[in-house]
Amino acid sequence: MKIRGLALLLLLLFLVPVVSGCGSPASSGSSQEESLKLGLIPVEDNFPFFVAEKEGLFTKAGLKVELVPFNSARDRDLALQSGSIDGEVADIVATALLRKGGTPVKIVSLTMGATPAEGRFALLARPGANISSPGQLKGRTVGISENTIIEYVADGLLREGGVDPGSVQKVAVPQIPERLQLLLGGKLDAALLPDPFASLAARKGARVILDDTKINRNLSQVVLIFREEAIKQKTPAIKKLLQVYAGAASLIARNPSAYRELFIEKARIPAELRDTYLAPQYSPPQLPRQEEVAAVMDWMVAKKLLAAPYKYEELVDPDLVNPGGNNR
Repeated sequence: MKIRGLALLLLLLFLVPVVSGCGSPASSGSSQEESLKLGLIPVEDNFPFFVAEKEGLFTKAGLKVELVPFNSARDRDLALQSGSIDGEVADIVATALLRKGGTPVKIVSLTMGATPAEGRFALLARPGANISSPGQLKGRTVGISENTIIEYVADGLLREGGVDPGSVQKVAVPQIPERLQLLLGGKLDAALLPDPFASLAARKGARVILDDTKINRNLSQVVLIFREEAIKQKTPAIKKLLQVYAGAASLIARNPSAYRELFIEKARIPAELRDTYLAPQYSPPQLPRQEEVAAVMDWMVAKKLLAAPYKYEELVDPDLVNPGGNNR
């Protein structure tokens, strides 16, 4: 009896850690559902996420958010494709290309571009060029980044100015700093640049010919996208993230000077603009409109980047933004 009782006691002692260990994956899984890895490149589009980090808004919302920095959109996209990050801030063209390449992603919200005033892109003529109107760009060299949102915006602006995009000589210069230098050095007649590079070019003598904040529609929506796997597994966390983003955008709007140094650092504002260039406004999370997505799809099909357009529902998840912010 003593031997049997001792054996039973030893068996119970062995089972206790096993049973208690069985509960740990559940708690770990719960923690995992509240964690997100977000890929960001150093541009002004991403600034509210850095404000949220600085103010501890993620922690207050019960989230563990890692803002993973990348120096290029290509490296960021590769990380998303590999599953190293859950989501990223990108654009509609990049979203469709990721999906075409076999990475199932969806847009969960706009981050910039709800109004034409958000996210400025400009088509500028080189300093000293005899170009003052869109029509004078015909036959001239125009620096772009081929098959990207940059080319889409350039084509849209040219059409707004009454110019057939096929009538200009497009020159592929993927890196924005290089495109800026080629423009200022007179190696390009014109170039499409986002802010703050467009503002810097103008300060150095380039002339703004077309500006997408001066037309009736926004051509350059910035979107927050996530892998579909992350959306399914971490829906509550992504919803909280969007609420935090809205809170950070509101803080910036109420007191932009409080975050001036952070903005200069995280958006990599050129030294020449640090005293004058202001942080843009950021709208609350909302969905891109169907016509905006359709316009990008039509352009991509015409460019043979897609064999057929994606449907709105294939690219956009309508269930994560607050219904009050739904702009569909």
